[in-house]
Amino acid sequence: MRELALHVLDILENALTAGATRVTLTVHEDTAADMLTISVQDNGCGMDESTVRRVLDPFYTTRTTRHVGLGLPLLAAAAERCNGGVRIESQMGHGTTVTATFQHSHLDRAPLGDMGQSLLAFLLAPRPIDLAYVHRVDVREFAFDTAELRSELGDVPLSHPIVRDWLGAFIAEGETELSHTY
Repeated sequence: MRELALHVLDILENALTAGATRVTLTVHEDTAADMLTISVQDNGCGMDESTVRRVLDPFYTTRTTRHVGLGLPLLAAAAERCNGGVRIESQMGHGTTVTATFQHSHLDRAPLGDMGQSLLAFLLAPRPIDLAYVHRVDVREFAFDTAELRSELGDVPLSHPIVRDWLGAFIAEGETELSHTY
């Protein structure tokens, strides 16, 4: 994939499929350590040990609509090309955590990309799911939690046009602020 945000969207969609009601997404860019870490933790159905061992095999999938599952294997290949890797921890009935690490400055590391659009696509899914998002660049941070937003909005859904537009602009502004160096 051309940008890491698309890999993130794929993992977020996996969380939806796993029945998660809450996902925590953390992106940490540590330039001093030359490390980019992306972690997605969900409270979905989880996987047994056998499935966790096979999930990075591109010819393994639990989906019945196709015979290959390329999302996680492609992420693992991208991370390994950049002196990193992918770690998957899961427990049946408790959820899954996928952590990908990359050498931040590696020439072959795909750009993070448009996290705002990936997050918005996930948040506007037909089934509501809460997302706690934190993006750190060294000591600067942008964070939000949709559980807090939903509490403030009451019965107004995130997909309401005014809320959707505000949310898109809010995320874009937060991500843009992080990309500026001071």
